[in-house]
Amino acid sequence: MRKPSKVAFFSNEYPPNVYGGAGVHVEYLSRELARLVPVEVRCFGDQDLQEGNLRVKGYGMWEELKQNTDPRFVGALGAFSRSLAMAKDRMDADVAHCHTWYTDMAGFLARKLWDIPFVLTTHSLEPLRPWKAEQLGNAYELSTWIEKTSIETADAVIAVSQETRKDIMRLFAVPDERVHVIHNGIDLEQYRPVTETDALERYGVDPSRPYVLFVSRITRQKGIIHLVNAIPHIDPDLQVVLCAGAPDTKEIGAEMTAGVQAASTKRDGVIWIQEMLPRPDVIQFYTHAAVFCCPSVYEPFGIINLEAMACKTAVVASAIGGIPEVVVPGETGELVPLELRQGAFDPEKPEQFSRDLAAAINQVALDPEKRAKFGTQGRTRVEEHFSWSAIAQKTLDLYASLLK
Repeated sequence: MRKPSKVAFFSNEYPPNVYGGAGVHVEYLSRELARLVPVEVRCFGDQDLQEGNLRVKGYGMWEELKQNTDPRFVGALGAFSRSLAMAKDRMDADVAHCHTWYTDMAGFLARKLWDIPFVLTTHSLEPLRPWKAEQLGNAYELSTWIEKTSIETADAVIAVSQETRKDIMRLFAVPDERVHVIHNGIDLEQYRPVTETDALERYGVDPSRPYVLFVSRITRQKGIIHLVNAIPHIDPDLQVVLCAGAPDTKEIGAEMTAGVQAASTKRDGVIWIQEMLPRPDVIQFYTHAAVFCCPSVYEPFGIINLEAMACKTAVVASAIGGIPEVVVPGETGELVPLELRQGAFDPEKPEQFSRDLAAAINQVALDPEKRAKFGTQGRTRVEEHFSWSAIAQKTLDLYASLLK
């Protein structure tokens, strides 16, 4: 085996255009890999960066795709067009590594055009996100086809958790030996407790009063509506802070607005921050929260839980997907079970989930001794198991195993 002389990343997200866990993963993994080998990132946007071993190039969308079509199709068609542009550009890397279905076709094509191994990381799986049809319309059929075609032809598929690996083996025709588990990681120097509270005060949060925190975009997958529906059952002594923006659709945005307004009429201390906060501000919010809540109904891994734990904050999360591989109940937080149907959340039975979320939040947040213990043990767990440097080395070893 030999390590690659250069690696190419294909990604939808890269700073400053990061809105989810996949973007965080690409940002930090590309940086850590660039300490070991040259890395070129081809991503959606207008980025143009050269820093040591790291080269970043953004790709814009063909504007014609927005004309005379269903607006919901634009995202998938735009991803396809940018994947074509990424793949056709001259490639001097030894490995192509794709992240999310948005760029999987770029890796599929680069493998054929440039005769290099194609690695694919699954940050989520389209068959387990049926609500995406609300956002993409019939283009959801295109995204699922891209994902299936790419997974079943990749030289190696990386699952971010053991549960995601099981899903891949169940849903796709892919040999067992091609599917590998490499967890997500966390920057332990960047994500750590801080003393500052100016960001909290700027957004109307009382630092002297405990609060439950949510951080993510507004999407069905992240379960934000279920947390909003839990607010009437959350102890009124707790503030509820929702750092949630960028709704997937107008429909879920309206649902979120109506839910927060209804909850706010019955109690105070419900604070909804609708903008994407700078990372230092988010770290402040993580640090001072009594508990962080991750109510996802589908979550292959859940980097946000690592971020909270690194800031010594207790976590209450859904017992689904890769989350139980991160959050240890009774040690770093508590897990809330969901009603499942055919391996996915049952949308017909959401009320009990919201009540159970509230009960777990109250149990942890109102017990200062417990939440302090969970916070300390959470920090220890991420230090021992989830450093980006170790994850970069595992990824590089996988690349080496594919090279002739």
